Parts: sequence; C-alpha cells; structure tokens
Amino acid sequence: MPAPLKDAAKFLKSTLRLPSSTFPPRPRPADLARYLPRCTDDLYAWQRRERPASDTFVLHDGPPYANGDLHVGHALNKIVKDIISRSRLAEGRRVDYVPGWDCHGLPIELKALEKHGWERGQGVDAVSIRSAARKFAYKTVEKQMADFRSWAVMGDWDNHWKTMQKDFELRQLAVFRAMVQYGLIYRKHKPVYWSPSSGTALAEAELEYQDDHVSSAALVKFPLDLFGPFSDGPVHALIWTTTPWTLPANQAIAVNTSLPYCLVRSATHGTLLVARSRLEYLEECIGESVEVVMEDVPSEVLLQSTYSGLHHFGREAANRPIVHADFVSADSGTGLVHCAPGHGLEDYEALQPLIKASTVSVKAPVDNSGCFDDTASPEDPSLLAGQDVFKQGNDSILQLLRANNRLVHQHRYVHKYPIDWRTKEPVIIRATAQWFADVSKIRTDALNSLDAVKFLPDTGKARLRSFVANRSEWCISRQRSWGVPIPAIYHKSTGEAVLTSQSIDHIIKTINERGIDAWWSDPQDSSQWIVPGLPGVASDYIRGTDTMDVWFDSGTSWTFMLKDDLLSLGSTSQPTPIADVYLEGTDQHRGWFQSSLLTNIAFQKSLQSASNPNSPVEYQPHAPFRVLATHGFTLDGQGKKMSKSLGNVISPSQMISGFAAPTKQSKQKREVHPLGPDALRLWAASSEWTKDVVISETVVSSVHGMLDKFRLTFKMLLGMLADFNPELLVPYERMSRLDQIALHHLFLTFSSVRKAYADFEFHKASGSIYRWVTTDLSSFYFEGIKDVIYCDMPVSARRLSAQTALHHILCHFQNMLGPITPLLVEESWEHSPEKYKKTLEHPLRRIWSHLSEEWYDQSLEALLPHIAAINSSVKAAQETARTQKLMGQSLASDVTIYLQKSADISSIPKDTWKELLVVSSAEIITTEINELDSPESSVDSRSDWSFTSDVVSTEGEKMGRVVVQSPHGLKCDRCWRYVVEPQEQERPEAKEVPLLCHRCTDAVTDFQK
Repeated sequence: MPAPLKDAAKFLKSTLRLPSSTFPPRPRPADLARYLPRCTDDLYAWQRRERPASDTFVLHDGPPYANGDLHVGHALNKIVKDIISRSRLAEGRRVDYVPGWDCHGLPIELKALEKHGWERGQGVDAVSIRSAARKFAYKTVEKQMADFRSWAVMGDWDNHWKTMQKDFELRQLAVFRAMVQYGLIYRKHKPVYWSPSSGTALAEAELEYQDDHVSSAALVKFPLDLFGPFSDGPVHALIWTTTPWTLPANQAIAVNTSLPYCLVRSATHGTLLVARSRLEYLEECIGESVEVVMEDVPSEVLLQSTYSGLHHFGREAANRPIVHADFVSADSGTGLVHCAPGHGLEDYEALQPLIKASTVSVKAPVDNSGCFDDTASPEDPSLLAGQDVFKQGNDSILQLLRANNRLVHQHRYVHKYPIDWRTKEPVIIRATAQWFADVSKIRTDALNSLDAVKFLPDTGKARLRSFVANRSEWCISRQRSWGVPIPAIYHKSTGEAVLTSQSIDHIIKTINERGIDAWWSDPQDSSQWIVPGLPGVASDYIRGTDTMDVWFDSGTSWTFMLKDDLLSLGSTSQPTPIADVYLEGTDQHRGWFQSSLLTNIAFQKSLQSASNPNSPVEYQPHAPFRVLATHGFTLDGQGKKMSKSLGNVISPSQMISGFAAPTKQSKQKREVHPLGPDALRLWAASSEWTKDVVISETVVSSVHGMLDKFRLTFKMLLGMLADFNPELLVPYERMSRLDQIALHHLFLTFSSVRKAYADFEFHKASGSIYRWVTTDLSSFYFEGIKDVIYCDMPVSARRLSAQTALHHILCHFQNMLGPITPLLVEESWEHSPEKYKKTLEHPLRRIWSHLSEEWYDQSLEALLPHIAAINSSVKAAQETARTQKLMGQSLASDVTIYLQKSADISSIPKDTWKELLVVSSAEIITTEINELDSPESSVDSRSDWSFTSDVVSTEGEKMGRVVVQSPHGLKCDRCWRYVVEPQEQERPEAKEVPLLCHRCTDAVTDFQK
C-alpha cells in the first residue's frame, strides 16, 4: 500500500497510462498547407520513380471546360477519379493521371468578347478574338487547377495538357489527316442543326431537348395543278406543319402510299385531300363536318399529281411534286407533310433522287442569325428579309397564308424541341456547306469494340451503343474563330475544296513552323499554306475559315497517351486499349465518350489500312478504354438542380471552409468549423456516384460527423499506442480472445473495403469503414480494452496483446482511409510515434497486402451473434438499474449469464467476458433450456439489487438469460472496478489512503520505483 497522500486521486491518475497524442481535434489550415503537397505532388512523383512502369494504371482525364468557376459536379468528378488512382496505387500499381482542359469553343469565345465589350459579329477580327479567348482560357485553367489541387487531387499537374496548346493541335490534325486518308471526311451542302444564338452548326451531341416548347401549328392548303380523277372544281392538298416559317423553302408534299386517302368537301375551305384516318382531327380543327366526295384516292394518282406553292416564295412555285415518304404517319397531322429539304433531315433524304436530278432545290432562305434572307421572298425581299423565323418571321408567314386564303387552321402546339445545350435557345435545321465524318464506315467496328469494355453502371453500354448505332455521320465543322481550323483550301473561282493527305501534311508543317494563329493572321491567299502541285497558281486558292467541333478536339486527347511514332501512318503498331478508365458524367455518352471512341477507332483503321492495305484478315480495333464509368448529376436536398436563383447552391469552397449554404429565407450563412478538403472528398466517396448525388446541409452535417469520428478514432489509436514499440508485437496465438475478436472484425472490414475499392463502390468502402469504427471499435473494442490500456503495467502481456491489435488496427485504418481522406492519413502519420516512422512505411506508399488468414476465425464468426445478443441483454438490464438510480457506470455491476448448452461459447474465457461487457465480474453457466428459469438460476443472496433480461437469438428464439446485479467487491480507487474483496481490507476512514486491487497495487508500486 502507498503511504497516505493528501491528494490520492491526483496521484493515482498520474499512474495511469491515459491516451496521449499531439493529434489535434480539428484540422489546422496551416498544417493542411504542409500536408497537401506531401500527399499529392510528392506522392505522385515518388510513385512515378519507384513503381514499375510495366504495371502502369492509366486514368485518362475527360477535360473540364475552361470557361468559369468550378462547382460540386467538378468536385465529384475529380475526387472520384482521385480515389480510383489512389486505390490502384495502394494495390501496388504505378499511376498515370495527366489532367487536361478543353479550351476551344464558342462559350469561351463569347466570354472573351464579353470581357472586352465586343459584340459577336460586329467586325472584330479573328486574330483579336483568338488572342482574347486564349488569355481567358489560360487564366481560367490556372484558377481551376489551383482549386483541383486544393482538393488533394493527385496528378501530373506540371505536365497537364490543354487542347489549345501547339503539340495537342498538331496531334489532333494528324488524326484528322488519318481520317481523310481513310476516306471518312467529306464536304456536303445539306441540312444540319444550326444555332442562331451561337451562329454555328451543331452536332447532335450538342443538343438538348425542351419538352414544353410552344410552336404555332397550322393547316395549310395547296392547290393541286394536276389531279386526274376529279374535275368538279379545284382540289387542295391539306398539309399540317409546326414550322410555318419553313414554307418559303417548300419543294414537295410527302404522302405515305400505304395509307388510304380521300377527298372531302368543306363548306368553308372547299375540296381537300387528306388521309382517311385524319378526318375526325380535321373536323375538330375547322369546327364543321365534312362530306366525303371520293372514298379512295389511288396512290398512283397521288404520285402523278402536282401542286402550286405560294408565288411569294418564288416563281418556281407551280408544278411541285408529291412524293412517297415512310415517315408520314396515320396518327398525326393530315397525312400529308410539306417537304423543305433545306430545313429537314428526313425531307432531304426523301427527296434525294429529285435533288440529284435537280428537279428540286435544297433551299434554305435563312441567315446565320436565324432571320430570313432576300431569297425567302425573291419578288419582294422586303416582305420577309431580316425577320427572326421564330418571332416576326413566323407571324408574317401566317399572315401571308391568311391573306391568300391558304390558312385553314392555326393552333398552339406544345412539343419537344431541340435547343442549343450551351445557350439553351432553340435551334433550326438549315442547309449549309459543312464538313462531315462518315461514321457509317466505322460504326460496326466501334460497336464491336464495346464488347470488351466494362461499363459502370451496366446501363451505360446500351446508352453508348444506342448513340453510336443511330449515327451515320458527324458534322465536324463550326463557324467560329476560336478553335482548330479545318485544314481545307478552296479555289477562289469554283469554290471547290482541296483536302488531301498531302495538303494537310503541308499545312501541319506550316503550323509547326509558324504557329496556328498564322492561319488567321496571314492574308487569306497567302501562298505559304498552299501545297505545291495544285492546278493553276497558289494565288488561285484561299484558306477556309471553319474550325473543328470541340468534341473532335477533346475526342483526340487519347493521342497524348500514345508514343509519338504512332502518329505516323507508316507505323505497323496497333494500339491496344490505352486507358484503364474513362470516367465522366452520364451526359458524355453523347459527347466525349463517343467522340473519343470514334476518332480512336478511325485512327486505328487508318493505320491498319495504310500499313496492310491488302491484308486478307479484317482488323478489329480496340476501344480506347477498358472501363467506362459515368457519374450522375449533383442535386440539392429536394432533388433539384442547384441554381443561384433558388438559393440552394453549396460550393466546394463552402464545404472545405465549413460554411453551409444560406437558406433562401434567412439569406444568412450558418457557420461551422472548417472541415478541410477531406470533407469534400468524404462526401464524394460516401455518395453512390453512378447515380444522381445529393448535397445539402443535412448531407454536409452527416459528412462532418463521419470525419469527426474518424479524427477521434485516430486520436484514440495514437494515444493508446504512444508508448508501444512495434518490435514487441505479440503473435496471434498468444493474444487475448478479445483482441482476436478485434482482428477478426478488422479482417472482415478490410476485405470488404478492398473489394469495394476494386469494384469502384466507394460508398460501400466508406460505409464499411464508418460502421466498423462506430460499432466494432468505439462501442465495443475500445470500451473493452480501456481498463487494460489505462491501468495495466506498461509491458504486461495483456496490455501488449491489446496494443498489438491496436497497432494492426491503426495501420489498416490508415490504409483503408488513404484513398478517401489522404490529408487526414498524412496528419495521422505526422503525429505517429517516432518509432513508427522509423520502422514502418508511410501509409500512403504502402502496398495493401492480404491480411493473415488466421485473423479470420470461423468459430468466432459463429459466436459473434451470440456475443451481440448477450451484450444487448446485459445493457438492457443495466439500463433498468440506471433508471432506478441503482448504478452509474457499467463497472458497478456483476453479470451472470445462463445459456443453453447448445450455445457453445466455451472458447470465450471468463476474463474476456468481463472486458466484453465492461463489468467487474462475469460468470457463464450453461444449462438445459428447460432449466433457464429454474430457482438455481437466481440472484446471489449477497446482492443488494438485481435485474434479469432474456437473451434472444437473431431468429427470435430464447437462448438464455442474464442477471445483472450489484457487485460483490469494493471499488478500486484507481481502476474503478469492484474487485477488492471486503475480507481482504475494510474501507479505511481516512480518505487519503486509496483502496486498490491487486493489479493496481502492483502497478502503483512499479510506478514509484
């Protein structure tokens, strides 16, 4: 016994081995600034040096667009990519992740114009526009890159690529040249999607659809010039259109010869030709009944008839043909469709024979801004010229029809309509001369290549296949200044384009020598760009002004992963999938995924054709990716898209700094402590990212709680291991059963987490870690070993066993969290004992190894449900005692457990049960099930109080009962267990003299030596 002390409690506390760690309760910004480069740039450079190049994991970056601030969607994208990279690094692979940016295109061009106060189309020269756009893009890239790096995204940032850099543009032109050589590129005057708001042609991938677009639909009648079987007065063909503004371009009327047609007489509108199936619709529209005057009009008669358009739209209005078209439907309109091949893709295809015979023209009397030009009404240009086709122009057409007694009916029509996905304004279909890539020639190869690709989620395969399968060509030319030029030259007089491998090689060589801006700054007929050997003289030719679709730009980014010699068409190499993973938003099935696939397949086919032109073996190219993953969109708590007007935006910086979004009602920010980049990362990791992802204050609060729990766990682990020497690890077979249970839980958790990382299911990984920390560690294991860690002698066998388990737990806790919260792991390493840093490898550099199989104990696996059931019953009985104020801490109780003999828990020693249940004494008694409630299983007569609770299995069957009762021993003043036998020592009156158990007596004596 120690000598009497004035402050015994203080002295006894000083003898305890309480957790001691410098690990802070909150991340400190100054510390994070030191940790960030260590776990990003330094780590990336280290693994590039130390890991074998032969086992490289390539994650190819789908480039963000360099036109504004980043949002949480960018954070989700980049962080999920980074978790993939880090998890593969943990598997021992070398990681190749080179970030990139998409820098060309109209949005950047418009931002540059806006910044300088310029109006598009107001005479600003291309060189000035390009200079301003390039500066804007550079500045945006710098800002975005700083944000990405602040999120602890690991990559080769110093060697990032931009689509506007010279070497990228040259590679892109080399791919274009290969496609020209393979015969995929052609120029054609045909209808394409045109955006008046952007002033350029668009590809289908650049369209969105507005479900509630409102059009002015109209029933319009055209007089038939020739209609053999009917001579009783004039007959009019009745068409239905939702785009009256396209009528100046009308060239034909389409019918479907498989439908029955008839003639009807209207008191107001005369004799009309319509499909029989549309009579009810017609009567509903005109508000009167009609008389059928010819029941069936033969199809051959229809196709031999002609009609007259409105003379205002051109002198050639008479004797226009009626043609067959499969797209004419029996359940919409009138069964007759007006055809304007200059404004309709289906019309253009249906009239191909007549177009080739020059019987009809591909007329599109609309300018770049979506206004009628002079050819809309040739006889009186002032009638329509300059009018917006969606507004005044459409109204003027309807007025003309009404004034000429051609308008039968007009009504409001709500339908789905394509819009420009950038400006959100309606687009039109307009015939212009554009450059196209022939997708039909490589479509089968592209589709076949997808069979070897793993899609996440699985539905992505059908989505991408659908986009590719339904695409026959790709409009690749754009009418803007900021981009890579279509390297075509044109004969001044004939307008004929020159685009050959030789002409492109010459242009690539010139760009390499002088830079791409010279294409715009040189005089248009500069001879430097003209390949020698063309007919005539160099001054007969001029350069084109079209640029490439930005999807072609980013779609050729895979070239940065190839060796330089593969850009030579003389190479005989065939690149296998060059990226392990592509990951972008689900909208990229129609965008970057598709353009990357098509350009890569085309390039491979061109290589193969050039190197083995007569090969009898058909080469099957590979997709450029092995895994194609898509993430969802980010939404607020109500499932709505975030917008400033709704006041529901939570930015990445808000999550990092700790300021939650203001509510729309209060407009005030609610301050919480800074969470750091790991909070943003944990949000991304805990989301099921293949679906739409919600971010709200509730979600932020949940992430906050998870991260705090992880921090607290690290602090506890580091504190309990502060005096542990890793060289004193206890072999598994000599460890306490409770510690073996802890390692069993660790084995199960690590195995599930590792599999989740491998399967890209990071929400399962973070969820498993969190459940393990809260349930298996905090609520179970830590509670069970506190007494041992705090009160045992420093190197007791039991304490070393517990610290051995804690050591393994710490190391694998770091391993599991490394891909998700690298800053937190780096911080835990910073505050680890020096002995750890000298003997162990840095956690972010470790290669995950399979845990020892002996840690997985099948016998324990069967016992865990029994342990959980007993623990639950004990806690229930203890809670009853607490409500009656009979006990406080669980140590202030003894427990007797009565179990049926079939519940074999003999492998759990008695002392382990005391630790498991955190009680002063525990006894196990096995008996027959019918004896569980017998008097023998009653309370010890020495107890002042007792409570019982049934032990119920997971199947709901009773398997035993527990008796929780007042402890038999006296309370030890040091460890607070009630284990001091009353007969050994009565309680002294002097409070200065502590009452100690045998274990604590030895510990205090050792402390005083």
